[in-house]
Amino acid sequence: MNQPALTLEQLRETIEQRVLYRDGMMLVLNKPPGVPVHRGPAAAGQRNAPDLESAFDALRFGLPRVPSLAHRLDRDTSGCLVLGRHRKALEKLGRMFRDGAIDKTYLAVVRGRPPAGRGEISLPLARRDPARGWWMKVDPDGLPSVTLWRALGEAGSEDGGPLTLMELTPVTGRTHQLRVHCAAMGWPIVGDAIYGDAPRFGGPGLHLHARSVTIPLYPAKPAVHVVAPPPPHMATLLARCGFAQAPGDAT
Repeated sequence: MNQPALTLEQLRETIEQRVLYRDGMMLVLNKPPGVPVHRGPAAAGQRNAPDLESAFDALRFGLPRVPSLAHRLDRDTSGCLVLGRHRKALEKLGRMFRDGAIDKTYLAVVRGRPPAGRGEISLPLARRDPARGWWMKVDPDGLPSVTLWRALGEAGSEDGGPLTLMELTPVTGRTHQLRVHCAAMGWPIVGDAIYGDAPRFGGPGLHLHARSVTIPLYPAKPAVHVVAPPPPHMATLLARCGFAQAPGDAT
């Protein structure tokens, strides 16, 4: 079912526990599902469901500046979220995300069975409605959008149809890219009430998790590699699809 709303007080009390990595330049959080990363119409209209950014003042760790978002994740997507701790760090991380220098991998449970073990989705994306910039569609006149995918396991669903655990790697970073690409291929992500067939309320929750980021932030050091444990609402289907939790993956 959908995640219960968190209050701002709950976010502030628990956000430090969600820090997966910290150094002088950046933080990597394990973002909870169901929480928008910044304030907007969706956040403002939901009582007791504040944006994550409003709790960042609890993540100063001795620095005078509150950390800021280096990129975005959808409200219902969980997992690795990168923050810059000061202006110079944000500028560098922003360039790296724009240039595709940061590798990101996602876990998704989808409805359906891909025809092969791995592949590439190359479908241009554009806004479906100019008034709602986050609502996307496949459009031949849209921006080039590429996703690499790999099937990791499968299981049957309660209605008898197949479920597949996917590893998704976005080569480009368009809004809702993974969700639109999977739905366009006939494999909508479980719990997707926008591009799939999940109910808007009372559904299983979006089964899309930003599993890892690899950030070559320091030229003389190995790239920083961070892995986020999946959220509790994904645990049942992940286990049915044969996903093995890594050591330290406490949910």
